[in-house]
Amino acid sequence: MSKPTGLVQGALDLLILKILALEPAHGWAIAQRIEQMSNDVLQVGQSALYPALHKLEQNGWIQAEWAISDNNRRAKYYSLTAAGRKALAQEGAQWERLSGAITAIVRTV
Repeated sequence: MSKPTGLVQGALDLLILKILALEPAHGWAIAQRIEQMSNDVLQVGQSALYPALHKLEQNGWIQAEWAISDNNRRAKYYSLTAAGRKALAQEGAQWERLSGAITAIVRTV
């Protein structure tokens, strides 16, 4: 899958917040971590990732700062804010409720 489906796209904010709860990261590293942690099931392209990062930054859930990456290049590193940690808890609870409901339907039909 080259880009998220509608449902996964709706969860992209949650995935990004969860990754950034582990440690600050630049965009490419966030996408790689999502792919790695999902056992290569989810692949987030730049066309979905960077608008989501921008939206999260506008919401005040993440902040960005320029730094030098591991390969000695300048990169924008994102980290969670206090509001982002609160949003992560809320978004996580919402996802658990939604995914539980979908699972209940799929298993009975």
